[in-house]
Amino acid sequence: AYDIGLHGVVYQVNKWDPKQFDWDKKLADAYYVGPTCQYCHMRGGHHYVQRFGTVYTSMGMSMADRVAPIWKEKRDRWASVCDDCHSPRFAKENLQALDESVKDAGLKYRETFKVAEDLLKDGV
Repeated sequence: AYDIGLHGVVYQVNKWDPKQFDWDKKLADAYYVGPTCQYCHMRGGHHYVQRFGTVYTSMGMSMADRVAPIWKEKRDRWASVCDDCHSPRFAKENLQALDESVKDAGLKYRETFKVAEDLLKDGV
């Protein structure tokens, strides 16, 4: 998702330009044209990458549990990363859009498996 998203495209286009991504500097001291994976997932020097992960079911975003209170803290933490560069509204709206995408993808996933199951039953 990162590679095809806006941040990933900015990184891919600029990654060899030392003025854009100075790998000799610590992440906290560097100014990049866009966030790298580490900027969001290892924020504050944490090495637990999943702490700011976007694995949807672990964030409470599956159809069964996406609004469960247990996930509020992780979802708020996730949105706070975006707040470093974007408005809080932007982060919350994008998190909601991710929720809807996961919901839609889940429906398409089940539809696809139903088609495959029917084809298998028909001997295809």
